[in-house]
Amino acid sequence: MQLKYCYFPGCKISGQLPEYGDATLTIMNALNVKLVDMPFNCCGYPIRHQSMEASIFSAARNIALAESVHLDIMTPCKCCFGNLKHSQHLLETDTMLFKSINDRLKEEDLSYSGKLEIKHLLTVLYQDVGLEKIEKQITHPLPHSQKVAASYGCHALRPASVTNFDHPFDPTLFEKLVETTGAQTVFWPKRSECCGHPISEKNQLLSKALLKAKVMDAVQANANMICTACTYCQIQYDSMGKDMTDIPVITFSQLLAGAMGKV
Repeated sequence: MQLKYCYFPGCKISGQLPEYGDATLTIMNALNVKLVDMPFNCCGYPIRHQSMEASIFSAARNIALAESVHLDIMTPCKCCFGNLKHSQHLLETDTMLFKSINDRLKEEDLSYSGKLEIKHLLTVLYQDVGLEKIEKQITHPLPHSQKVAASYGCHALRPASVTNFDHPFDPTLFEKLVETTGAQTVFWPKRSECCGHPISEKNQLLSKALLKAKVMDAVQANANMICTACTYCQIQYDSMGKDMTDIPVITFSQLLAGAMGKV
């Protein structure tokens, strides 16, 4: 049976990281996973500090669109994943908010129930596709000398009771996925900490300091590559990390597509 999801790329991929989106589509096609495009809007994350209700409405509209075609949502962006999951949680626990959001959705003949699942790219690969199926597609394995620091992205990890992604402080699924490519992973204490992007516009000095601490931690762990699975994290490394280290930073979709011989 073919796996099928509504594809939620998020706002940043098309304009700033098209290579992440292209590689994601490539690996999903190779793994016989069907991704369905929908007329989604922003996940709501960028405006959550200005208006939580507007943020939740943005997320709920996307979920309602996916519910209209009876498919779960898959996104390669940890921030989108986190905001969709947070909004779903808040709507489950606030009956007045649930009614208010649905009253507004009725104007577009949409209805939100919150029954579908929000999945990240990594959880689809790890839980739904499975490591064994991925390993069978590896035709150009990376050398075992390739030491990869898996940079998780904090929005998927915490709070764990909301995201249900992996252990909030000692996750493992990203490393297991990276190792299907033939590379080895390194342990680095800051792998689950924030990259600094969420505060980049308000406090660039602090944002850069957070990223530098992560990069230096990966270097000290003898990594010769950093791998991300979050649009915002990759943008942060690309924009602020270039003068910190010569270690390449690549999205997991690109890493896996290369190991599959698809690039």
